[in-house]
Amino acid sequence: MGTLYETESWLQVLFVTGILGGGAAWLTGRACAQTWRPLLQVIAYSILLGAVVRFFHFALFEADLLSLASFFADTLFLTAVGCLSWRIARTTLMVTQYRWLYERSSPVTWRKRLIGKE
Repeated sequence: MGTLYETESWLQVLFVTGILGGGAAWLTGRACAQTWRPLLQVIAYSILLGAVVRFFHFALFEADLLSLASFFADTLFLTAVGCLSWRIARTTLMVTQYRWLYERSSPVTWRKRLIGKE
């Protein structure tokens, strides 16, 4: 995979970063949204998850533990997944708990409900 993941195969990166890390980031974002936590907490947790994913690459597949480029790539992916999950869950909360005020306009946005519209 070039110089970004020098010692790992694409299958290892897909499994550890994509499936294990991405799943954890998705659940983290959803949990933060459901407990009304700010997006900044998702970003902080994603940085910690990035370190954990880097450790899993090291422990399971003998990859470089202190590879900064790989850490940043993993963390960027995990942050994107966590933020997307947070936004989808927050939109669902807004349109279900405040259904008389808001309606869903897309999977990640809501808008004010027009008065008299059912």
